[in-house]
Amino acid sequence: MVFHPPVAITAKAGDAGKYKCGLPAWNMILRGFMSGAYIAMGGALATVCSTGITYAALTPAQIAANVTAPIAGGFASAGMTQLILGAVFPVGLIITVLTGAELFTGDAMLAPMAAFIHKISWADVLKLWVFVYIGNFIGSVVWAYIMANGPFVTWNAAGTATITAFGTRAIAIAGAKTGYVGMMGFYSAFLKGIGCNWLVNLAILLGICADDAAGKFFGIWFPIMAFVSSGLEHSIANMYFIPAGIMTAGLTGTAISTDWISMWMQNLIPVTIGNIVGGMFFVGVIYWVAFRKEIAALK
Repeated sequence: MVFHPPVAITAKAGDAGKYKCGLPAWNMILRGFMSGAYIAMGGALATVCSTGITYAALTPAQIAANVTAPIAGGFASAGMTQLILGAVFPVGLIITVLTGAELFTGDAMLAPMAAFIHKISWADVLKLWVFVYIGNFIGSVVWAYIMANGPFVTWNAAGTATITAFGTRAIAIAGAKTGYVGMMGFYSAFLKGIGCNWLVNLAILLGICADDAAGKFFGIWFPIMAFVSSGLEHSIANMYFIPAGIMTAGLTGTAISTDWISMWMQNLIPVTIGNIVGGMFFVGVIYWVAFRKEIAALK
């Protein structure tokens, strides 16, 4: 497996950002649609695979002592649920990277890197962000609609929908993701957005670092598994998780603690801002400052 050194990875990231900023707007939206759907596919898989995993409530002392409580059929824990979520979710970013789709959270790092290295305008960066974000949202909601009307419900001959176990899980996830209330809730979502996109863009860099498919696969998988298992927040994934829960609840008349306004005010806005900070500053700026002299020497 060919491994590129850090300075080459940083330079390649800037080259990729320059290419992306040069795409026409319609292509940004189209590729954004593709990636939004792919990330949603990973989110849907994570929802299904984590359905039905239960764990007994433990005291903080028991958790600190790594105690597991018996449940029907064996042992499980809250951490195991997160691990399963994290293990399957990365499929979305792997497909995105290997097929050339456009993901806003990756562009939060790649486009600024292009501005630093190639001196493209920040208007070009903003244009890419806006159109890819729109495309990501459309793709995510389309896949949410497919899941809400497909695996998350069953239909009888009269056209009445009944929620499945997977649909119940989807509603629970949507409700949890809009539970950030008040200023400290906003701050918590913002910080989780930073942590998420710090890891996401490290995954992007590791994907750039390898030339073969296997190297890209493993380079992407581990950081994405880490962010999901850690309970961090990804704005594009949440464009799937929350609408999927809202749509499923609407079809089946199931109570849900969120709505379309809460989706934005209590999740997507603070998480998106955090994702920008995590990608642009904690990866893009830091790597540019660390390797700018070596990058200049490559020219």
